[in-house]
Amino acid sequence: MASSSILPNLFLMISCLLPCVCFSTDTLKQGQSLNSNLTIVSANGVFELGFFSRGQSQNIYLGIWYKKIPTQTVVWTANRDYPIRSPSCSLSINREGNLVISDGRGVTLSFTTIDHTNSNTSATLLNSGNLILRDNMGNTNSDVYMWQSFDYPTDTLLPGMKLGYNTSTGHVMSLTSWTTSEDPSPGVFSLSLNSVSELVLNNTKVAGPKGYWNREVSSFFIDFRPSDIFEFVYFDDQYSKYLTYRVYNMSISSRLVVDSSGKVKQFIMIPEGWWGLFWEQPRPSCQVYALCGSYSSCNDKLIPNCNCLRGFQPNSLREWRQQVWSAGCVRNAPLQCGSKDRSLPIKNVKLPVNPTFVDASNADRCELECLKNCSCNAYAYSISRGCSLWKGDLVGVEQLESGGYDLFLRVAAAELEKINGGKREIGLDLLSFDFSTKTNAVNGELSDKNKNASGEKWEAELPFFNFSSISTATDNFSDANKLGQGGFGLVYKGKLRNGQEVAIKRLSRGSKQGLEELKNEATLIAKLQHRNLVRLLGCCIEDEEKILIYEYMPNKSLDFFIFDHRNKTILDWEKRIFIIEGIAQGLLYLHQHSRLRIIHRDLKASNILLDNQMKAKISDFGMARIFGGNELQGNTGRVVGTYGYMSPEYVMEGLFSIKSDVFSFGVLLIEILSSKRNTGYHFTDSLSLLEHAWKLWNNQRGHELIDPTLLDPSTVLKALRCVNVALLCVQELACDRPTMSEVVTMLSNEETTLPSPKQPAFCTRSSIEKSSSLNKLAVSSTNYVTITSINGR
Repeated sequence: MASSSILPNLFLMISCLLPCVCFSTDTLKQGQSLNSNLTIVSANGVFELGFFSRGQSQNIYLGIWYKKIPTQTVVWTANRDYPIRSPSCSLSINREGNLVISDGRGVTLSFTTIDHTNSNTSATLLNSGNLILRDNMGNTNSDVYMWQSFDYPTDTLLPGMKLGYNTSTGHVMSLTSWTTSEDPSPGVFSLSLNSVSELVLNNTKVAGPKGYWNREVSSFFIDFRPSDIFEFVYFDDQYSKYLTYRVYNMSISSRLVVDSSGKVKQFIMIPEGWWGLFWEQPRPSCQVYALCGSYSSCNDKLIPNCNCLRGFQPNSLREWRQQVWSAGCVRNAPLQCGSKDRSLPIKNVKLPVNPTFVDASNADRCELECLKNCSCNAYAYSISRGCSLWKGDLVGVEQLESGGYDLFLRVAAAELEKINGGKREIGLDLLSFDFSTKTNAVNGELSDKNKNASGEKWEAELPFFNFSSISTATDNFSDANKLGQGGFGLVYKGKLRNGQEVAIKRLSRGSKQGLEELKNEATLIAKLQHRNLVRLLGCCIEDEEKILIYEYMPNKSLDFFIFDHRNKTILDWEKRIFIIEGIAQGLLYLHQHSRLRIIHRDLKASNILLDNQMKAKISDFGMARIFGGNELQGNTGRVVGTYGYMSPEYVMEGLFSIKSDVFSFGVLLIEILSSKRNTGYHFTDSLSLLEHAWKLWNNQRGHELIDPTLLDPSTVLKALRCVNVALLCVQELACDRPTMSEVVTMLSNEETTLPSPKQPAFCTRSSIEKSSSLNKLAVSSTNYVTITSINGR
């Protein structure tokens, strides 16, 4: 039995690895069969029809995609509701003239609707991407088809396709998203034209028939204005009402997509086969109706956008982790109905949809009206609105920064006690503490324990936290509160008594190297204040425990986004530029404007944290060094840093300066633009990212370096300018690199003329290890693990 189940899966895996073989023509005739490893290609070579699967799924679909694009872009799927799981599937035309999919086990699926026997039918994939059925003996008009895929769109609208309905037959042509980016089955978001010719996305009006041009819309606007590339046209006659569009230049490929996040996006092809985002709507994700499902709130300032309301948990944790939130949330504890239920306030929100208004003279009476009605799930009261009750699922709650209402959520009394009472015990006892002068005042023994092996005291003015309180705040450092692991210890999430969330960095016991860095970090950050530097709130030195407490960054670190194929789409062009400018401003402060002149020495993507507004915060100052006002360059026998980010003079000679940080910034800038790591990623010619960037730039192909999801006509020049700045920062000689002051000017002032960059320093691991071997020191690290010790020559 085991072997019989393995063989089909093995066959499927092997068949997916084999290259597809194309039919010699664009047509499938009766009597022919298109197997799973065969495809049909349109006459112009643009579109391809065949079988495909996504991710780790064994589901097989028949679809149409662009042939010459590196990343498969599917534009139509025949059997999205009924996937095939047999690798021996095939496509053919039966004796009735219908297209049928066979699974090789006797099960067939017909997805066309010809209702009479026809022995001379053929299927052709047109240059437009339209799959048609034609009667070769019937009507000779080539524009009259027995069936066409353009009448049955899935999630994509190609030029010439229609979005609307047939008034005589009632047939509707609408777009429905994929469930996820890896699952073609129908998702929860659909775009259609309703009976009064309004374009609606999940029942929310997008535009009226004349609103395409003048923005007379009720919610958000889909940008159907004329452009130099394509034109949208609305038709209304006695047979049909529909919206379509055409491109002026037929050599330009364009597609409109409703994606799995509920956004409508228009893409155009840019050189070398990559897609550029021309526009998307709605830009604030929370304007997508029911994006987060029921009993959850949406916040455009947070990643992810959706969070369950207090007292609720995800209905499907698996989907929630995939950022598919439409299933919403469910209660942790059922309502008791009556006096055992309580009201939980949620401040400053956009209220849910579909309220019921009742007479109540004040907030107390409004609460009573809700609690005495067992179907009431929430209420809100204001002088302007009166009393609003919600008797069904709560949908459309949006967290606002200001100007919102207070929503009172009905929860079981036991759940409210758990939410409020449980957190009341969590807090940190705070004492004023100065390592250099107040040690004995706090703890007579702490003075001795607050020294390193050489007896040197810490000199940092920081609040001091009690260890037992920290342990309580992190639930005794439970794995559930673990955020990650740094070079010398673990990082946990905790919560202060006042409700403030914090990040707690706990040094591993016995780590002398880590103690030096922890001390260095506490000493430096305590004296620094800038919006683009992470804020240190305090520390704990108790027995063998050495802990730092920071402000909590809800959106994790930059590497979480730019190096993940799914998360990187969250950082659009505007967000990435905002992050780049924030990092540059933070470095400029360190190098020039702070009380101390500081070189970070370990700038990398994982050390850039992001707050709830995606503001960049430079973190981890354990390896930083203070420079005197007239000091230009330092020398060290212990080189520390991260492969791929260290400047050549630092790696090879142990020399460091502010230009070392500039080099690291240049590498980081290229990574942000390309969504690829500098090391650990090799191109077809075995080049590192820096070498690849330099090669593309020299060949006037710099746009190919940039993540294709970021490019559109409005951003390409700015993106290329950023590539230029990045290459200036990674030039081999430190004296050729700009200062951070010059970098900030280059990024912010587009009128500034940029010089041509010289060849970068291709600092590879092999060159570092060769240098290290001269000192009989073996080093092993990766792009995201910090080097602790390398001796310079």
